[in-house]
Amino acid sequence: MSDPMPEIRSKHSLVAKYVTQPLWEKLSKVVTKTSGFTLAQAISCAVEYDDQHCGIYAGDWDSYKDFAEVFDPIIQDYHGISADAVHESDMDVSKIQGNIDPSAPVKSTRIRVGRSIDGFGLSPGITRDQRLEVEGLMKKAFANLTGDLAGTYYPLTGMEEKVRQQLVDDHFLFMSGDKNLITAGMERDWPEGRGIFHNKDKTFLTWVNEEDQLRIISMQKGGDVRAVFDRLARGIEAVRESVKKESGRDFMLDPKYGFIHSCPTNLGTGMRASVHVDLPGYTKEGLSVLKKRCEELKVQPRGTRGESGGQTGITYDISNKHRLGYSEVQLVQCMIDGVNTLVKEDLELQKKHGL
Repeated sequence: MSDPMPEIRSKHSLVAKYVTQPLWEKLSKVVTKTSGFTLAQAISCAVEYDDQHCGIYAGDWDSYKDFAEVFDPIIQDYHGISADAVHESDMDVSKIQGNIDPSAPVKSTRIRVGRSIDGFGLSPGITRDQRLEVEGLMKKAFANLTGDLAGTYYPLTGMEEKVRQQLVDDHFLFMSGDKNLITAGMERDWPEGRGIFHNKDKTFLTWVNEEDQLRIISMQKGGDVRAVFDRLARGIEAVRESVKKESGRDFMLDPKYGFIHSCPTNLGTGMRASVHVDLPGYTKEGLSVLKKRCEELKVQPRGTRGESGGQTGITYDISNKHRLGYSEVQLVQCMIDGVNTLVKEDLELQKKHGL
C-alpha cells in the first residue's frame, strides 16, 4: 500500500499537472540508492506552498531515473524539449562570434553554472557525510588551482566576522533562510560543509554545497563576455581535473539532461550568462515592451536586485532564457547578440523620447 497522496497546494505547478494518483501509488514507496530520497521529499515545496511553478527537486542523480515518469514530462514541459532530445555541451570560447560592443553601457558581466560530483547526493538529499566529503574534495581541488584562478576557500563554519562582512560587501556570501531551500531539505546541518572560494581578483568564485554541490561563477566589470566565458571554461576544467585526480570521480553528465542539478529548471548547461546594462530608452517606453522584445531575442530581463527584487532605475539584468537543448556557446552567443540588439534599439528609443 502506498501512503495517501498529499494535497498539492501549488495547483498551477507542473507537479500538480504531472503527479497523478496512479503515479503516486506506483512511485511513493520507491527510495533512491545514493541518498535514500523519496517522491514525497521531491515534491515537498509544491505540497507546502501555493506559489510554485515547477515545484520539484531531485535528491540525487537516481531521482531523475527512479522517478522518471514524473520528472521526464515536467522537464519536457518546462524546457520545451521533445521526449527523445539529447543534450550537447560545448565550452569552446573560440566558437563565439564577436563580443558586446565596447561602447555599450554595460556595468558588469557574470556567468554561472552548476556542477555535481558523481556518487554523492544533490543538496536536497545529500547525506551529512557525503556533504563533508564533497567539501573535503573541493578544498583539495581549490588548493591545486594556479595562475589567475588561484585563491582562498572560506568555510561558513567558524567564519570570522571580518571575513563574513567582506564577503557580504562583495555580494559573494549566500545566506540561509530561503523557504524553498529549507522545505526541500537543502539547509540541513547548516552551515556545516558549506563555503565560498574566490580567486585574488574576485573574478572567479565557487559556492560549495548551496542549492547545488557546486556553483561556479566567473565575473568582472564591463562587457567583455568572451574573457568571462574563457575564465569560466578554464576554471571548470581545472576543478574537474583536480576532483578526478583526488577521487577518480567526474561531474554528473547525463546524455539526455546534460549536467545534473538539484532543480530540473537548471538541467542542461545549468548556465546563466548575464550582464547589467543601462536601457533608459526602453525604461521610458515601458517594461512590458522590453519584456516582449526580450522574449523574441530569447533573453530574460530582471531587475538588478536579483530574481524577485523588483526594478531600480534604468539598469537591467539581461540573461539567456534557455538552459537545456542548447550548448553553452549557443547561449552565450544568444546573450551577446541580444544585448547588442537591445542597446542599439535603446539609442533609437532615447532619441524618440528626447532623452
